[in-house]
Amino acid sequence: MLQPADRALPWTGITFIYLHPEVWCVKPMNPARGERDQAASGSESGRPNRLIHEKSPYLLQHARNPVDWHPWGEEAFARARQDDKPVFLSIGYSTCHWCHVMAHESFEDPGVAKLLNETFVCIKVDREERPDIDQTYIAAAQLITGRAGWPLTLLLTPDRKPFFAATYIPRTGRYGMTGMLELIPRVRKIWRESREELEESGSRVLSVLEQSRTPAPGEGLDEGFLRGVYEELRVNFDGIHGGFGEAPKFPVPHTLSFLLRYGSRTGEAAPQNFVEKTLRAMRRGGIYDHIGFGFHRYSTDAAWKVPHFEKMLYDQALLAMAYTEAFLVAGKEEYRRTVQEILAYVLRDMTDREGGFYSAEDADSEGEEGKYYLWTTDEIRDVLGEEDGRRFIRVFGLTEEGNCEREATGERTGRNILFLDRQPAVYARELGISEDGFLVFLQSARERLHARREERIRPQKDDKVLADWNGLMIAALAKASRALDAPIYREAAERAADFILSRMRREDGRLLHRYRDGEAAVTATADDYAFLCWGLIELYEASFAVRHLTAARDLMAAMIRHYRDPEDGGFYFMPDDAEDVLVRQKVSADGSMPSANSIAMLNLLRLARMTANPAFEEMAGQIPRTFTSPARSFPSAHTSLATALDFALGPSCEVVIAGMPGAADTRAMLQALRTAFIPNTVLLFRPADQDPPEIAGVAGFLQDMEPIEGRATAYVCTGYTCNVPTTDPGEMMALLGAETRRRYPAEIEPL
Repeated sequence: MLQPADRALPWTGITFIYLHPEVWCVKPMNPARGERDQAASGSESGRPNRLIHEKSPYLLQHARNPVDWHPWGEEAFARARQDDKPVFLSIGYSTCHWCHVMAHESFEDPGVAKLLNETFVCIKVDREERPDIDQTYIAAAQLITGRAGWPLTLLLTPDRKPFFAATYIPRTGRYGMTGMLELIPRVRKIWRESREELEESGSRVLSVLEQSRTPAPGEGLDEGFLRGVYEELRVNFDGIHGGFGEAPKFPVPHTLSFLLRYGSRTGEAAPQNFVEKTLRAMRRGGIYDHIGFGFHRYSTDAAWKVPHFEKMLYDQALLAMAYTEAFLVAGKEEYRRTVQEILAYVLRDMTDREGGFYSAEDADSEGEEGKYYLWTTDEIRDVLGEEDGRRFIRVFGLTEEGNCEREATGERTGRNILFLDRQPAVYARELGISEDGFLVFLQSARERLHARREERIRPQKDDKVLADWNGLMIAALAKASRALDAPIYREAAERAADFILSRMRREDGRLLHRYRDGEAAVTATADDYAFLCWGLIELYEASFAVRHLTAARDLMAAMIRHYRDPEDGGFYFMPDDAEDVLVRQKVSADGSMPSANSIAMLNLLRLARMTANPAFEEMAGQIPRTFTSPARSFPSAHTSLATALDFALGPSCEVVIAGMPGAADTRAMLQALRTAFIPNTVLLFRPADQDPPEIAGVAGFLQDMEPIEGRATAYVCTGYTCNVPTTDPGEMMALLGAETRRRYPAEIEPL
């Protein structure tokens, strides 16, 4: 991890409270103008600034600010050099609550805008549209202050070197914090009188970033590393509420996926219990939208009850995968239902008519966080009637005074967050009905409340399509289509994949990062390539359409050409020909999404087995050596790397099914595979009605694998050794060791 080189400069007076790497906030605010009553979409009046020509919804929110905003680009820095001014860089995203607060409080204020325009050249960046810029300056903020988050505020020299960093800054000073109206004149004075000090500070930050951009290769990682990751997670597990650490709590689906694999590897029950307790607590808590489905970004409390209400596409994708795998492991209907509900939300509310998936929904509506999602008891009774309303209020713990407090004052609002405290069977007994009857009641109530909620003003939707986040959703849909035998999910994944590959590529075939309003733009990152490749591999195993495997192989080849470090291994976040990259970094640690390097390692391993390409496997093996030092320093931040290492260490399996497409015996083979949790397995299909088979163009070794005596046949290889082909699904599963992998540990303690 980066260590701070310099702390915040003493003249700023800004202080912070650490919450989470994604969430930094200042001390509690007074209920003054603009702190809770901000307009989610920004000011609608005033003359437009340069942002009016941008595609990003976040930049467009600021397009009528009185601040003379520039988009990121050489024009802005050239003006800074010409006018001899520092740069005010503001980074955020469209569904960021505190970004809205700062915008309404400061960027829409004529007095603050006048000072900003006089003192700086001001640049606004959407962190989701330009993750390359965000990544560099987040790292800089961590060096300068020891912390970072959004809204992210940095002051730069005209040559882009950062000398000051902060997150939210209030309009005026309070609680020991310097406000914008006090900070800006101080900066102007020091820029005029002590510029050399600021430039030297920026140079030091840049120097440390350069030195830390790629770790020195180590000796690699072994099975002991997997144990170390697990032990660190075990120590931090919340045995009461599930999840890891204290409040605020974030979903960590890639961590849960590792735990399922670790439990499968070791035979220990505890890892699976950790996963199940966490998934059940989240599904029943307020972090889950019990009316419209899908998960909110995080919980502000340890018990998952009080959410931050924004919804992100990547959370839906990663959580859908975690619940899918938990269903395969434990076979519990609650997990199946949760997958179906998450995907119902995505397909209903987050899908573009051309097939891509939108990025996010805001936490705020009508100037208030969570207003769209909260209920009064009177509203519940009005919609459901007295009897059903009484039941619903009792089940979800609603009160007349409300269970939701105003953030600034602690005052009860009369509105309620919906959450469940106990298992459905307990509520059914209390209400004197069967468990099935209770679930029918819940579904009926949900549908009626959803219809009423649709009449409200919705939170703003960020409708840009991002290649990396879509890759995750494609993977989630493909996994769910196999596990739940639901072709509708595969079809949605195929539409999204076809959209990205046809609309989000340059003429030379290279990926682009963002699509919106008919325009694809922005240089792709390693995340884009790694996550989309992942999605295409999963989609091939769901559909056996060879074009998906071919596209995955080609994406991996392009990623190797332009992102890989040929000397020390691993992948840079940006390609070798990227512009505007201050420092080209390699990232190993997971954040809210898995590390691109870890997913690339897993992609390389899977493609190596599927296409018989040992060069891919060799490149995959170099990645643990590349990141030995950071992984050992912070094991639990590298759970995706541990997942890839688990595959590499084995046992792993390759399965080829040779048979007639759609035939009953072929379906029986595939059904046996798809309903078991065998994570380190790759699957290929050799259709018997093609000679030569199309798949041989990607995986030539399948050419001679044919059905035995006209019956669907499984060719199973484990641990680099191939077994005698079999036409018996049960024997195939025994060869894979599936009967020892599917475990049902003792029922976890009730929530």
